[in-house]
Order: sequence, then C-alpha cells, then structure tokens
Amino acid sequence: MISAAWRSAVAGACFALFGIGGIGFSLVVFPLARLLPGGRRAHERRARVLVRHSFLALLALLQAMRILRIEARNLTALRRSGAVLVLANHPSYLDIVVLIAHIPDAVCVVKSKLWSNPFLGGVVRAAGYIRNDEPQSLVPDCAARLAQGLPLIIFPEGTRSAPGAPLHFVRGAAHIALTTGVPILPVILRCEPRVLSRGAKWYQMPPRTFCISVEALPCTSAAALLPAKSAGARSLTQVLERFFIDHLQGHERLAA
Repeated sequence: MISAAWRSAVAGACFALFGIGGIGFSLVVFPLARLLPGGRRAHERRARVLVRHSFLALLALLQAMRILRIEARNLTALRRSGAVLVLANHPSYLDIVVLIAHIPDAVCVVKSKLWSNPFLGGVVRAAGYIRNDEPQSLVPDCAARLAQGLPLIIFPEGTRSAPGAPLHFVRGAAHIALTTGVPILPVILRCEPRVLSRGAKWYQMPPRTFCISVEALPCTSAAALLPAKSAGARSLTQVLERFFIDHLQGHERLAA
C-alpha cells in the first residue's frame, strides 16, 4: 500500500513541476506565442489552450501515480458549454484545475493575489482571466467574455469551502447571471476524502487515493430559478445556495 508520506512527496513534486511550468510558460512560451498572427483575443485563446492541456497533463500524472481518481458525469454538457455561466461549489484547491481541463476555452474569475504570484501571474494574465478585486469592472468584464461566446467559471462561495461548514454564497455570481441572462450550468463537485480544502496544507495527503467527482446538472436560468416576485441578486443568491445544498445533501443521503 502506498503510504501517506509517499503520496505527499509525489503531490509535492507534481505541484513543484506545475509551478516551474507556470514560470516557463510566462517567460518563454507565451511571449513566443504572441509572435504568431492574430490580435489579443487570438493570443488569449492560444494561452487558454496551453493552460487546459497542462492541467490535463497534471491530472493524468496524479491519476497515474494513484494519488487522484476523477469521476465525471454528463461531460458532454461541459465540453459543449459555449456562452454559459458555470457555477460550482469549491471543496478543493484542485477544483479549478479539473473544471478548466474539462471545459474547452473557459475563462474564470480568480483572486487578485494571483496577478502578483511569481508562478501563476503571467498565466492568468495571458489567458485573459478576470480578477475579483475590481467591483466596478467585474460584471462588465464577465459580460464581455460571455458575449464572446466563452464559458465563464465562477465559484459563488468566493473561496474554498470550510470542511463541515454550510455553504455561503456571495452575490457576484447572481449579479452576473441577472445582468447577462445567459444560461446557468450548475456543477456539483465532491472530494472524498477531503484534500486541499480551506485551511489544509498541500502535504496533508490521505493514505488512500482521493476522488474528485464532477457532475454537470442540466442548464437552467435566473428566470427559472427565481420566484415570480423576487428578481434581485440577494434572492437569486439564496436560491442558488439552497439549490447546491439540496444536491449535496441528497448525495450524502444516497451514500448513507
């Protein structure tokens, strides 16, 4: 049996390789890619393709080393998503890696501190991702990406879930859904046992393979979710929060 210490060492090596790759992309690969024909959108699209395939490679490596197992349902909805608002809960640090790997040409809203991160700053800028610390431009920037026909990934919690704590959504995703009117693609993520959750260290690996399950639910819309007389962001946020809680609790009841 592979020990927890061995899994931690392998995970550390993978994450180190991931960080070094981010620097290499920022300093070498992306500057060279900008020499190819096309404007800003073309450069960002090429960067997103490279990011997606690097994430696929990282997940393949973790699975080959029996650190991680991925279970996915309704992948067709993710691969043919188009201009949709992908909303997902956020149990693990690897959630965005899994989603971008499975959703072609996706953009996402990311924490502003990544812009100054020496490993990932150049990556998020080159790919045209959206920083979350500019409230005046956040919704227009998201609307612009959706208008380009791109899927937009948002974690309505704003950060990773705390193990054992109830979900708590903030209103940013609801504002974007109401402003743009695009379809909402809910994605339920589960990580068992919990790894790389809020407050956890990267080296805290379980003694067995952990599983991330990805379940894309049918598309819906803000109009379909909201009661007839409740059209505000607060109401939609509460409805979305309840929607995700019900699905997660339903899975727990079935497992029990």
